[in-house]
Amino acid sequence: MKFLLPLAGCCFALAPLVSAQVSVELALAQDQYLPGESLEVGVRITNFSGQTLHIGKDNDWLRFTIEGRDGYIVPGSDDVPVQGEFDVESSTVVTRRVDVAAYFALTRPGRYLVTATVKLKQWDKQLVSKPKAFDIIAGTKLWEQDFGVPNAAGQPPEVRKYALQQAIHLKQLKLYARVTDQSESRVFRVFPVGPMISFSKPECQIDKSSNLHVLHQTGAKSFNYSVINSDGQLLVRQTYEYTDTRPVLRVDREGRIFIGGGARRGSSNDLPPPSEASSTNHAETPKP
Repeated sequence: MKFLLPLAGCCFALAPLVSAQVSVELALAQDQYLPGESLEVGVRITNFSGQTLHIGKDNDWLRFTIEGRDGYIVPGSDDVPVQGEFDVESSTVVTRRVDVAAYFALTRPGRYLVTATVKLKQWDKQLVSKPKAFDIIAGTKLWEQDFGVPNAAGQPPEVRKYALQQAIHLKQLKLYARVTDQSESRVFRVFPVGPMISFSKPECQIDKSSNLHVLHQTGAKSFNYSVINSDGQLLVRQTYEYTDTRPVLRVDREGRIFIGGGARRGSSNDLPPPSEASSTNHAETPKP
């Protein structure tokens, strides 16, 4: 018995020892999100064990748990994509990023905690990260419109919905675009279009290709022009300035939407990137 006690003590100390040698931390790009907005979690694995860790051979090497108020566990899916093998050599750090928004029912505003569990199969151990806090906030809907997406020949079009919302993030008012099905039960994408000022109402028009054109004011004399397609992909992002005239959305005789008035100002954030020869304020939607 005298010889067994130290051995038992070593066994009980193994789990803390592993935790000290290998750590798991979580990182988020921001601390506030709208329901349906991309929520990418960075899982940072630090290895000081003296051995190379082989991770990802099984698809269950990483699991997420999200907890709400009063210990409420947010319903989630086991299909969070974590496939792919990789190694973490000793004295190195590896980060894997996973967008969990589509796999958890984060529809209610409030404070949440996300936790990750990493399985180390070669040691038959699991490591649990410290919880990382974030908030789901309720935006204010400014505008919405149903629109059709063409289907196969002879089939009726699929009906989807564009919506614009505003929300305060880090004390700054931002404009968000949201693309869903007609019932809003399926979210294709939610993302921030850019900062906005409270006293200006965004201009919105849908073109004949079902793309959404948005012009909104971002400062005293600055405007942001965006074009978004039916999947929520940002096709165009341009900056305009108020000169002798104010930038406005206009439609030509062929039904093309463009910016009239104001002056185009090139920016490193432009999509597509501005060309050196660009000198017009006419902005057409890129062909798919």
